[in-house]
Amino acid sequence: MKIESVELATIAVRSDQYPTGDNPEFLLVGRSNVGKSSFINTIINRKNYAFTSSTPGKTQTLNFYFINESFYLIDVPGYGYAKVDKPTQKKFGLMIEDYLKTRYCLKRVFLLVDFRMKPTEDDVLMYNYLKYYKIPVTIVATKFDKVKMKSRDKQMKLVEETIKLEDGDDIVYFSSVNKKGKQEIYDILSSYLDE
Repeated sequence: MKIESVELATIAVRSDQYPTGDNPEFLLVGRSNVGKSSFINTIINRKNYAFTSSTPGKTQTLNFYFINESFYLIDVPGYGYAKVDKPTQKKFGLMIEDYLKTRYCLKRVFLLVDFRMKPTEDDVLMYNYLKYYKIPVTIVATKFDKVKMKSRDKQMKLVEETIKLEDGDDIVYFSSVNKKGKQEIYDILSSYLDE
């Protein structure tokens, strides 16, 4: 896949603000600070297009990135960050639920987890929540390069045992530093775009 154009096409907080048309959509979910912005920047071959912040909880809208004038990557607010107050967390949850319930163009969700640690209870809840809606999921284990070689097999086993994948779902081990997993993500995107 060659990335030829990228545009932050829409910033939405409710369904009537979503883009029109039937371009395929791919949703990115994960807890705050898991590396969603770095993931997006790696996939679209831009350094700082998606804003990476040292402050978790910065994304507070659904951000629709229109790629190659053919599909959308959608970044949503991160979950599990304690400093975001409860009413705001609830608002984020309802915003994402509204999207999942109404979006017929959604093809797959990339659920980002931090490879350096065991997937959190929130990660497992999010996976089960997506499966409730029968949405195909790819687990993206970010920050792969931060784990020493000798510990990687153990961490991979931990991810695979903590999140029990259903048939059709998969795991991509990913690094925005050395670009591990980037081609696998392209292959997944392409498999839907070629349909």
